[in-house]
Amino acid sequence: MRPGQKSDFARSLRHRMTDAEHRLWFHLRNRTLMGCKFRRQHPIGPYVADFACIERGLIVEADGGQHSNLHADERRTLYLRSRGYRVLRFWNNDVLMRTDAVLEQIHAALTRNIVSLD
Repeated sequence: MRPGQKSDFARSLRHRMTDAEHRLWFHLRNRTLMGCKFRRQHPIGPYVADFACIERGLIVEADGGQHSNLHADERRTLYLRSRGYRVLRFWNNDVLMRTDAVLEQIHAALTRNIVSLD
């Protein structure tokens, strides 16, 4: 891809988020969850993460039917992990129907990453 093309693609994805992504973004934006800054549709290497918390090294993915190719998702996850990120994946249906449970898992992942300086 030409320079800037990945950013343009990410920008276009922000304008056509799924219902599940909208629901997650409502709960993740503006440092709502534990004061953590999340970015939506954030380019990382050849991929665009649905939601990324850079400061905590956490990526949250909302997966729909287009993610039936597990091999491609595994490659993507391995790449993101090699860059120091932890990856949480949720099915769109779970985000929409079990939002509180999904948010609890994200909260737990963010909490595990807090390092005490005491």
